[in-house]
Amino acid sequence: MALPSAKQVDDLRAASRLLVRELGFMKPTLAATPLPPSAVHTLVEIDLHGPMTVMQLGQLLGLEKSSVSRMVKKLVACGELAQTASREDARIKWLTLTARGRKTVQAIHGFARNQVKQALATLPSAEQERVVDGLSRYGQALQENRNGQTMPPKRLPIRIQPGYRPGIIGSITEMHARHYSNAVGFGRYFEAKVAADLAEFTGRLGSKKNGLWVAYRCSQPVGAIAIDGEDMGPDTAHLRWFILDERGRGHGVGKRLLKTAVDFCKSAGFSSITLWTFRGLDAARHLYEQAGFELMEEVKAAQWGKAVWEQRFVLKLPKKGHS
Repeated sequence: MALPSAKQVDDLRAASRLLVRELGFMKPTLAATPLPPSAVHTLVEIDLHGPMTVMQLGQLLGLEKSSVSRMVKKLVACGELAQTASREDARIKWLTLTARGRKTVQAIHGFARNQVKQALATLPSAEQERVVDGLSRYGQALQENRNGQTMPPKRLPIRIQPGYRPGIIGSITEMHARHYSNAVGFGRYFEAKVAADLAEFTGRLGSKKNGLWVAYRCSQPVGAIAIDGEDMGPDTAHLRWFILDERGRGHGVGKRLLKTAVDFCKSAGFSSITLWTFRGLDAARHLYEQAGFELMEEVKAAQWGKAVWEQRFVLKLPKKGHS
């Protein structure tokens, strides 16, 4: 393992101080809220990770339990958090967001995403990816050092979250537009159609037949998949918008997303799953066939603004109560 030079250390320290100042951590409040930085981080982490205990929260934030306890009491008192006893062990208290807390978190996400987006927009696209990856690795290295680990920094884990979140329609559309522009040569027409169809679908996510799952790395979407259970009849699920960004490949995310969608369809009682794709997308086809999908037909079509061979794959599912 190569040790950094003194200049690299000093340069990174200077950059870190600049980040702290520019992101607003020197102020008593953060992200256009009346809350201090530690409270903002608490709400965001509970939103991302789900219910947590005070001890888990302290370990995640690197704060003493007494400090976390005082902060949590204030957040409960002002209606941002709820604290409930575990059904299995009443000594364990779970922290969850209230309706007010969820509203606050959405405002925090909106403010922070806009702040980061505007800053990254000043850089070329290639540098944007290097900044994201470099900061992710640096943050992981700091965390591992705090925990007494000596292993080289690893990529941050990829989490899969269900449902709609602000900005996800644009993110999924952008991933499709970039991938299919390179792979098939699709352009504006395809991108516009993906955005319109996806926007319509998210309005139907309240139905138990429909589902959307997004893979996140460093809070950034890197993959997605959806099940539309309403547009192919009562017994057939339609697998749609299955996409992986470059940052999501090579980590088994595609398999995880596909399994999540298939498991959802089994639980919902569908008899089969249908998906449409294009000839030549070998990596995707390999995933489908590994999961048990079979190619049923190929047709030449130009509905996406360019003539391509479309392929229909089908996965037959066991009925509930049958193996």
